[in-house]
Amino acid sequence: MEIYCTRPGCPRPQNYFQDLDDHSTLRTVQQKYCTACGMPLILVSRYLPTKLLGKGGFGAAFLARDRYTPGMRQCVVKQFQPAGNLTTTQLQLAQDLFEREAVVLEEIGTQHERIPDLYAFFPVIVPSFLQPGKQDQFFYLVQEYIDGQNLDEELAQKGKFSEPEVLEVLREILQVLQFVHHKGIIHRDIKPSNIMRHRNGKLYLLDFGAVKQVANAPPGVTTSSTGIYSLGFAPPEQMSGGQVFPSTDLYALAVTVVTLLTGEKDITQLFDVYSNQWKWHNQTKVSSHLANILDKMLLPAVNQRFQSTQEVVDALNAPPQQIVPTQINSPQLHQLSPLHPVPNPIPHKQQLPRTSSVAPFSIWEFLTGAGFSGFEGGLIAIALYSLLKSPEITLAASALILGILIFAQTRRWIEKWDLFIIPAITLAIIFFVPLLQAGLSIQQIIILSVMAGLVAIAVTAIFRLIYKLLSLIF
Repeated sequence: MEIYCTRPGCPRPQNYFQDLDDHSTLRTVQQKYCTACGMPLILVSRYLPTKLLGKGGFGAAFLARDRYTPGMRQCVVKQFQPAGNLTTTQLQLAQDLFEREAVVLEEIGTQHERIPDLYAFFPVIVPSFLQPGKQDQFFYLVQEYIDGQNLDEELAQKGKFSEPEVLEVLREILQVLQFVHHKGIIHRDIKPSNIMRHRNGKLYLLDFGAVKQVANAPPGVTTSSTGIYSLGFAPPEQMSGGQVFPSTDLYALAVTVVTLLTGEKDITQLFDVYSNQWKWHNQTKVSSHLANILDKMLLPAVNQRFQSTQEVVDALNAPPQQIVPTQINSPQLHQLSPLHPVPNPIPHKQQLPRTSSVAPFSIWEFLTGAGFSGFEGGLIAIALYSLLKSPEITLAASALILGILIFAQTRRWIEKWDLFIIPAITLAIIFFVPLLQAGLSIQQIIILSVMAGLVAIAVTAIFRLIYKLLSLIF
């Protein structure tokens, strides 16, 4: 059996002991020591680390077996391992965070099925490896092992999440946060890597090492931040070290959902510091109902966001027309409850329009689409003329088909690689069916289609320029 040494900096942490392959020996052996650094391997004579799961800023996690359970139950052993040169104050803060995770897991782990249970918390004092004559102290906590993938790993494996998939994540984690916030606890580190999907499909909220608990305080009471957060997921009040709120977790949950929707590896790229807004809509396609809810969760001002998990749940369950559009420049709208209709001082026909679910087009998308339309239109016209032999009918049929393609682009039914695949398929059909070539060579057909694409790009650019100029004037 292989046992993994948990001493930080051990030169050869993997240790193999053939006698431990026998379960009877495994249950009765007193202790085993690392062959490289002498570290005791069986923690408190009970837990046998077998694999390194990962390392973070303040600790490492190991997959382990509990030899005091009938089935040698798998569990996760977390060790306090602060990285870098920390001051005494920072080291004490980090240790407090680690111990706080054990306290919180002991309190709430057994009360909610989507939070890992705490099995043990203990220190281990051993002779120092690098400083002879001195001792090192390490802290460990042991918790339930969730067999599955975190959402960060799932995103890397399968790609962007669909709207139904993120709604599932949003609703399930909101249920967990509702319980956590009711206990007066704010997680403060919601992100994809801290949400684990078990093999049975259930989602679990992990890593309560950064939580802040309000002792003897009802839900909604605020507390100050310790400055521990994940860049990109933390809202302004947390990054500035100010007070944190339930909506602090809701902000991070919204960033998590946007990450899953867009597949963006560096989520900070979607935040526009100039306007202080998240620019994520053109990276994915979701309903305006969900987009409005996420935008409100992502507002920089705490009092403009949803104030509780229940408000978000109510908004998700409300009919789409009752959700208040979230616009940072209109703070009056955000202060309304998501279930309250927008005041309507103007006639019915002049009500605020609903936000379109189609993401806006960039200039490159406009020009690429124009080139696609021109090139594909040229191919279609040549093929139709070969069959119909009538310029008038060919022109009408080509215009109809081209109109359908342009409409499909405006709805984003055709985008990205479709703009190259469709013309390639059309060209291949013409190449293999000489009847569609109108007496032209393939080279001539390609040249004519490319010219049509260039003309379409030029015309589109000119009209866009004229439109911009008129917009500035009027």
